[in-house]
Parts: sequence; C-alpha cells; structure tokens
Amino acid sequence: MTDKYELISEEYIKDVHAEGKLLRHRKSGARIALLSNDDENKVFNIAFRTPPKNSTGVAHIIEHTVLCGSRKFPLKDPFVELVKGSLNTFLNALTYPDKTMFPVASCNDTDFQNLMDVYLDAVFFPNIYKNEKIFRQEGWHYQLENREDPLTYNGVVYNEMKGVFSSADEVLDRAVFNTLFPDTPYGVESGGDPEVIPDLTYEEFLDFHRKYYHPSNCYIYLYGNMDMEEKLEWLDREYLSRFDRIPVESEIPMQKPFSEVKDVTMSYPVLDSEPERDNTYLSVNTVVGDYSDVTLNIAFSVLEYVLLDAPGAPVKQALLDAGIGRDVEGAYNDGILQPFFSVIAKNANAEDKDRFLSVVHDTLEKLAEEGLDTLAIASGINYFEFRFREADYAQFPKGLIYGMDLFDSWLYDEGKPFEYLKELDAFEELKKQNGTGYFENLIRRYLLSNNHAAVVTLKPEKGLAARREKAAAEKLAAYKASLSDEELDAMVAGTKALKEYQESEDSEEALNSLPMLSRKDIDRKTPLHPDTEQIRVNDTTYLRHHYFTNGIAYLTLLFDTAKVPDELVPYLGILKNMLGVVDTEHYTYGRLFHEINARTGGINFGLQVLPTEKGLDDSKGYRMFGVKAKYLYSEKDFVFEMIQEILKTSKFNDKKRLHEILASTRAGMEQAIPAAGHTSAAKRALSYQSLLSAWTEKTTGIDQFRLVKDLDEHFEEKADNLIENLQKLMKIVFRPENLTVSVTAEEEGFDGIEEEILSLEENLCTDPFEEGSFDWKPEQKNEGFKTSGQVQFVAQAGNYRKDGYEYTGAFRILRMILNYDYLWMNLRVLGGAYGCMSSFKRSGDSYLVSYRDPHLKNTLDVYAGLPEYLRKFDADEKAMTKYIIGTISEMDTPMTASSRGSFALNCWFAGLTEKDFQQERDEVLDAEAEDIRALADPVASVLAARNICVIGSESSVDKHADLFRKIESLT
Repeated sequence: MTDKYELISEEYIKDVHAEGKLLRHRKSGARIALLSNDDENKVFNIAFRTPPKNSTGVAHIIEHTVLCGSRKFPLKDPFVELVKGSLNTFLNALTYPDKTMFPVASCNDTDFQNLMDVYLDAVFFPNIYKNEKIFRQEGWHYQLENREDPLTYNGVVYNEMKGVFSSADEVLDRAVFNTLFPDTPYGVESGGDPEVIPDLTYEEFLDFHRKYYHPSNCYIYLYGNMDMEEKLEWLDREYLSRFDRIPVESEIPMQKPFSEVKDVTMSYPVLDSEPERDNTYLSVNTVVGDYSDVTLNIAFSVLEYVLLDAPGAPVKQALLDAGIGRDVEGAYNDGILQPFFSVIAKNANAEDKDRFLSVVHDTLEKLAEEGLDTLAIASGINYFEFRFREADYAQFPKGLIYGMDLFDSWLYDEGKPFEYLKELDAFEELKKQNGTGYFENLIRRYLLSNNHAAVVTLKPEKGLAARREKAAAEKLAAYKASLSDEELDAMVAGTKALKEYQESEDSEEALNSLPMLSRKDIDRKTPLHPDTEQIRVNDTTYLRHHYFTNGIAYLTLLFDTAKVPDELVPYLGILKNMLGVVDTEHYTYGRLFHEINARTGGINFGLQVLPTEKGLDDSKGYRMFGVKAKYLYSEKDFVFEMIQEILKTSKFNDKKRLHEILASTRAGMEQAIPAAGHTSAAKRALSYQSLLSAWTEKTTGIDQFRLVKDLDEHFEEKADNLIENLQKLMKIVFRPENLTVSVTAEEEGFDGIEEEILSLEENLCTDPFEEGSFDWKPEQKNEGFKTSGQVQFVAQAGNYRKDGYEYTGAFRILRMILNYDYLWMNLRVLGGAYGCMSSFKRSGDSYLVSYRDPHLKNTLDVYAGLPEYLRKFDADEKAMTKYIIGTISEMDTPMTASSRGSFALNCWFAGLTEKDFQQERDEVLDAEAEDIRALADPVASVLAARNICVIGSESSVDKHADLFRKIESLT
C-alpha cells in the first residue's frame, strides 16, 4: 500500500465475496473504502456529509450544479455529455437528508477511469464560483421575459420539488422526519421546500460548497476487479494531494429523546372535486435505537413485515377490522443515524386518531404478551435473507448497492464501513431468537415504552394548492411592483442573459476536454445471445434458459388470455392482486403467504404483454397472465405444490377480504399513478392507438384504477358480480392449452421439471367455457387529467409503422439524442422540467413525455419542432461517435441471471435471435448523421397522430382546455 495512505483495517467479507480495506489519505484526510473482487462491473463513489441548516435545498442544488462544468472539463453540462458518450452502467448523483453521493459504474477500464476523473474534478473544482448562471438555472431564478409579463420563479430543482411536494405521501414523509428530529439536520428539508428555495442566496450556496466539499469531509469507495494500488496512486497524484487536512464540522447530532410523544397536524392539497372524507393520513412513528446495531435493524425490518406488510398482518388487520383507513402500511426507515418505525393508515379520518392510536397500542400489547407467530417471523427472516444472498438489484450494479449500504454505518462511524455487508450472522442469530421472546421484547421496549415518537396527522384541504399558487403570485407581483424601471430592465436582461447562456454551445476546446472512447473501443459483436432450449411436454411448451444462477431457479408460468371476453379483460387486473392473498383449500391467506416466504424467494402474479413477429405488428402479440417464483433447487416440489394450491383452490367468497384487497389496491394506485405521471401519461396516450397498450391500460392503468375505485365505493352491490367474474377467469385462463413454462437455471435446476409440468397440467381446469376475445377499436381520447399537483407530465404518442416506415437501429441513437440533447435542452435546461423521455419500439409505437414539467402547451410546441430539428440535424464524426457510445452503453447494460432468462423468454415469443441484435448493433455502430436525418419523416408520422395525454395541475389543464377532447380529475 502506498505510503500516501494509512491502512486502518482489512478483512475478507465472506457475505459479499470481497476483500475489504479501509484507508485514510494522510495529507487530505479523505476516507477510502475498497472492495476487491472479480466483478467487472466496477463502481466508484465519492460522497460528502452534507447536513443542511434550513429548507432552501442547498445540498440538492449543489448536487445538480457541480455537474455543470469544472476546471478540467469546462462544458456547460459534462454529465449529459458523459451519458451520451460513455459506456457507463450507472451514472448519477443523489441527495439524502444527511449526505450527497456521486456514484458511477462501468465495465470498461478506460471509461471507468474517465468517469472517475470527471466526477472528482466536478466535486472539487466546479465552475459554480465562476458562473452564477449555473446556480440560477439549476436552483432558482426570477423569470421575466418582458416588463409587462407576470414575474415567476423557475429552476430545475425548484420545479422538481414542486412535484415532490404535490404528493401526500412525500409530504407525510417529510413531516415525520422533521417532527421526530427537530434539533438535527433531519428537521429540515434537504431537497428544498419550494416556498423556501427562493430564500437561498448565491453566496450562501457557495459557502455550503466551500465548507463541505473538501477531501477531509469525503468518503471514497472503489469496488470490483481493478488495480487498486494504481487507482490510489492516481487519486493522490491528481486530486487528494492538492488539499491539506482541515477540520470540518459535519457530524450528524443525535436527537435527544422526547419526554412526551409529539402530536402534529398538517394539511395537503386536494382538488375541489375530491372528497375530504376518508382522505386523511394517520401515522404513529417511533425512533428505534441507532444505526450501530445491525441485528436490531434487521429485526425491525422483519417486524415491519410481520406486523404490517404480510397479508393478515396483525396490526394492519386490527386497524382494517376497526374500519380505520382503507389501507394500512408500515415503514422501517433505516439508512439514517436514528432509524424509526411507522404505522400509517391511509384514507382515514382525523376524528379516528385516538381510536387509531388505541388499536395500534392494544394490538402491540397483546402480541407482546401472547407472542408473535413464529412462522411469520421465520418467513420474514427468510424473505430478507434471500434478497441479501441473491443480490439481484435489477438494472443497478450490485457493487453500487453495496457501496450505498456502506453509509448506513460509515457515515456515522468512520472506522466501520462494512457493517451492513456482514448480515448473514445476524440472520442466523435472529433465527435462534425466534420463539424466545426476543421480538416481543423489542415491541415492548421500542414501540410501547418509548416517548421518542410522533403522531402525525395529514388532512386534505380543498383549494390549498390554488391558495399557495395565488400567494406565490401575489408575493411575486408585490415584489415586482416594488422594483424601479431600471431594476425591471435589469431583471429582463438577466432572464435574457440566462437564456442566451443556456442556448449557447460549448466551445470546441471545452468539448475536446472531455475524454471519450472511439468506435473501435466498442466490441462489434453483440453480447445478446438469447439462450433458449424448447421442449414439448404433452401439448405444453417448456423453455429452458441455461445460465449460472448460484443455485436459484427462476420459474415463469405464462397463461395466454386471448380467449378472455372483452368485458372480463379489466378483471384480470383485479385477479392478479387477489391470488396468493386469499384463502385456499388448505391454507388461510396469511398462513399461505408465510409458508411460501419461509421456504422460497416468493411466488408472484402479474400481467405481461409479449409482442410476436419481432414486435412488428401491434395487433399480434400475447397478452399473458404470469406466475413467477424463485427458489433454491431443493424447494422445487414445494413451489409447484403451492402454485397448484393457488391456481386450483383459491377462494373468492370472503367478501370482507376481497374488499380489503380492493381498498388497498386503490390506495396504492392513487399514490402510484400521479407519482409516475410520465409513465401513466405515456401508456394512456399509446392506448389510443395500440391494442397491446390498450389491454395494458385496461388491466393496469388509469382504466384499471377507475374500475378498482368503482368496485371499492360500490362494493356491496357489485361484490357478487365481482366474485362471479373472478371465478370465470380462473376457468378461462388457468388451462393446460394456455400454458407456457419457462425456467432459468443451471443444469441441476432443470431436474424433475417435466414431471412437475405434467402434474400441473392434470390439475388445471378443463371444463368447457364460452370463448371470447379482446375486441378493441382505436379511440383517440386526448385527455387532460387534473391533479392537485403543481407540475405536468405531458405525453404525445404515435406509430411510425402505420405509415409504412421500418424499424432501424438508428431509432436507438435518436432516443439518446432526444433525451440528452433536443428534449433535454428545450424542456429541462430552458423549460425547467425535471426530466424528459422518449421511446421508439420495433412495433412502431413511440412516445415523447416530460416529467415534473412547469409547462404544457410550450412542451407540445417543442415536440412539434422535432421533425424540423431532425431534417437539419448535423453532427461530425466526434459527435456521432459520442451518441453511438451512449447508445451502446444502454444496449450493453449487464444483466443478472434472472433478467437474462426474462430477456430470452421475450425474444423467443418475438422471434428475435442473435442475428437480429447483431443487425441492430451494426446499424448503430455504422450510423452517420444522414441516418438520423432519415428519421424526420417517421417521427413526423408519430406526431401527426396527435395522441396527447397530460396529467397536470388543475390550473394548467383548464387553461389549455382546447387541447383536449376530455378533461377530468385523475382521482
């Protein structure tokens, strides 16, 4: 180890199969943690403790702005240039209540080194000191284009947080944090409160960076297969040696326990059309120890699962039985200095608060006295242990998640970075403690005899959003009225200057400063080799995907729903939420759930659309009901037994249980649809023209939400019909002739599967039934959905194949150009929207959509200008190479064993082979500017369809009513 660093400790961390080392840079004081293993997906992260003192969002704004140019890389937005021209597998920055992280990942050694260099220069030597416009663009600024215009606020973070504060769940989260820890940084909003953000001055912003963005306050993490000595020498030479160690006061103080429980009531906005009745959030939140006890923290995650998350969980069930809230959920909030446990009743009423607290307390007291269900505890422990061992984080590199887990202890004790990577011993300890009274004692100590708690009630208030908008407008108008003509002229000039800066292009010198790969650095051969072996078992297709899975089998059963009558299609969405959480012949629903999770990684039910014929014809595609399970090979028989139990014997005659599930589903969708408004709007816009999208919308989208809401509100009169429809679907869907089986495993994992398929076939329904079909006709609705939020999600969709245009790999490059150039510049940089997305599928289905957007009509105008932009598109070899590398980066995202199996399954249905992916890759790698210009007409065809859907603020949707055929409230 180089003498520039002090080796504090080293150990082999068997749980994550890595060699861990903890270092301190002698000169600068930088803390460094290394995890060395054979993972080629390398990760770098530099983080800082950034405790805010107020709710101006300074930590959040700093996170955005340091990535807007630096000493060595003086571009306006090197972050975007990196996305366009890097082979990264992860690239982002994240603000937390007490820290800010800048993580990157890549499998390419040169690219990884480049990413490290850009990020380190950004955090230590940003251009924020040279150019105040960076702060104004990303944080907040006054906007006044003409003297007679109304004065407004704008800024990326400002608009992002307006969107965040539009969500009742987010408002509750922040209220709980602020109430439990009033004397610490957790007592303010690190992301920024939109009402407070404009109080932040440029100098205060710079002072925050000066104080906290120093190596003495930093935490550096390196993970994967690399020469750590080389990386450490480079870190010292290029960055750390330039700084001397200084004292930085950034410790997060402990909140002193309360002498009595706090009680707070707040409001959140709802539309005038929304009811205030049954719309209150009731919560009780209790601080649990601190970060340092890993076993305690895992134990409380298990308690959350047992008490509140699992079907029939006792605290949740007691509240539902008492009629308090339509949905009840729990949360164990760790990853902070003092974790806390929450019980939340949604869609409740304020007058039920005392009863809510009484039911929670009495239920916990009874459980502590009589004992918890040991099977439920075993199920919870296995659930979390399975997830930890599997380390499958979907598209996120596991090294990235490990690096984030480090901070659960490292941020608060610099000598202990690896505590939360060593959890297997804790799981074993908890298994031994099951049934000994350990968990019951935790309930007594932390949940029943603990005054460090807060009761937070969040009440709906009609007109609140409008009043806030009016108050902000009046404040701005009064401020504008106080300005002299000279000051107004200066403000107009400032707005113009900012816009000119935003529209200006980086110099050639600045662009050349950013390191980038060349096309020859990219392997021309596609890594996409869908590995599928097809076998027939009787009349069932059995697909085997051979991948290393570390002893875990991933099973998928797909049932074709093509014969489901049109009127029953929406009820497929209901059915998927019922299976596995209602009684069966041999199990109550709670016992069923715990039996499954005690022995497997879970059995889940869902709906899936699978295009056919390479996805080129939207009218042809499979609409499937899926059953998915993951399990150790030894549990194969048990898994198939449980699946048969559910598919053959599920009971829908318990109306009370059905109503509970509907109410919970409704509450979840009320939160999820506006929270992911960009996805909801894009799906809805596509459904105006696409059969598969229309089916998805009816079963999982806004149409499905409307059905769930209607059934919940009129349950007594519609329950019998609901039960009848669910029973019909069970007979129509779960039949041998509808079944396709897919298994991803190593060779050992396929043993005995064919026998299980035969047994399953014998137990599926074969009764005759009246066949139907999804008889859908396109209908352009062009809807505006009003919410109580203050931002918009603006989607426009179409299909280029309907006008005869063909798919080409250039569409993948186009997506990169739009998301990080044309749309990014016009919607985010100039418009202040938090995000923008686009998609162009093989089927021709395509969309453009904005995210947390202050505009509506202006955004549609930006979309309308896209064909002309493409016709004039020009890019030299370097620019095209950058777009191509960024595109390949998205195409080459490493996949887990599970995702490889899912990918191979999708390819089999679509008829896609390695040859197709090689052709697409060749088209991307060989693309030139003319290939992008050639997409102008297909894109014009997409926009000409004029399929528009907007989810947005009431005032904005009403203002642009002429754009819509129908306007209604979302909820």
